[in-house]
Amino acid sequence: MAERFPRLHQVVLDTTDPRGLAEFYRRLLGFTYRPGDDQDWLVLRDAEGVPRLAFQRVDELPPPTWPAGPRPQMLHLDLTVQTRADLDEQHARALALGARLLADHAEDPEEPLRVYADPAGHPFCVFVA
Repeated sequence: MAERFPRLHQVVLDTTDPRGLAEFYRRLLGFTYRPGDDQDWLVLRDAEGVPRLAFQRVDELPPPTWPAGPRPQMLHLDLTVQTRADLDEQHARALALGARLLADHAEDPEEPLRVYADPAGHPFCVFVA
């Protein structure tokens, strides 16, 4: 008998502003809202309707001090693009949507990438894969 495993349903990000953070990722990734959510819990779905990211309200959330400091990150999102030109295009989009650049390794010949903080301070990476 084959071993059975649970399936990853979605990644949940804590935030003091679920709508604001969900809107950032909705616009960055082209996702849509799941109908019926409230202001304390929002879910974003991909083009096929699969839940991908959820946002949960918390009263307080000091942002991580990545890459070092008293509040390390507990997880981050890795996003990929196909080309270096795509990386530059998404860099401009991420900044326009409110991301903050944390590290720029776009010139790395083996794995060009940039690390950002979303509007709530969660780190995420965009790299060429």
